[in-house]
Amino acid sequence: MNLDALFSLQGLTAVVTGGSSGIGRGIARALAGAGASTVILARGADRVGAVVAEIEAAGGHAAGVVADLSTREGIAEAGDAAIVPFGDPDILVNSAGINLRPPLDQIDMDVWDATMTVNLEAPFLLSQRFAPHMRERGFGRLIHVSSQQAHRAFITSGVYGVSKGGLESLARSQAEAWSSQGVTANTLVPGFVLTPLNARLQQDPDKVQQLAERTMVGRNGMPDDFAGISVFLAGRSSGYITGQSLFVDGGLSVH
Repeated sequence: MNLDALFSLQGLTAVVTGGSSGIGRGIARALAGAGASTVILARGADRVGAVVAEIEAAGGHAAGVVADLSTREGIAEAGDAAIVPFGDPDILVNSAGINLRPPLDQIDMDVWDATMTVNLEAPFLLSQRFAPHMRERGFGRLIHVSSQQAHRAFITSGVYGVSKGGLESLARSQAEAWSSQGVTANTLVPGFVLTPLNARLQQDPDKVQQLAERTMVGRNGMPDDFAGISVFLAGRSSGYITGQSLFVDGGLSVH
């Protein structure tokens, strides 16, 4: 079996939420580079357009959808808009997230609702929207971006950790329900990755260095560290991997 048969995404379509920055951007670029027609779904027209232009300049196929995943109505509109450029996706990557983490006793319902809607409800509803078509075709890949806080509480995990724990449970439920029909569901668990989502923590260089020293590779993560694993999980050769949480963290979780 040659490499194209194992890893090419030619002929497949992908939707990447949060694809305009950070880990989502790294994944979107990788999927498009492997041949998938890729929809970048995120807030901010300028950033979405910039990633689409970057992919197209490299010879890939991409389109942008500007969407707000903070309400059920916005999620539904995003799902409808995402199929317009290339049709129903074969691959859904849920990377969009918000990182509101006040101390637990300061969490109000606004923080709870906002976090759970973007981080957990959007992946659920978008998967519900796209999975039936995947099952009809006998092929689909659901990839969710989780967090270390799904497994251990640190740095005021709060409701953020709750949402990510739920996301990994969602993937297991999806795997149980749909894997026999060709639709797999897995999560990627980053370590500390230098992205805009954790810009506040990056303002403390001592803390950033301490986190790097907790890894086994001696550095913090970068968005491109998720390129290879995302292409593999999105492709045809990963059909026997489902319901898993794959740690992409430089060994942080086992050090």
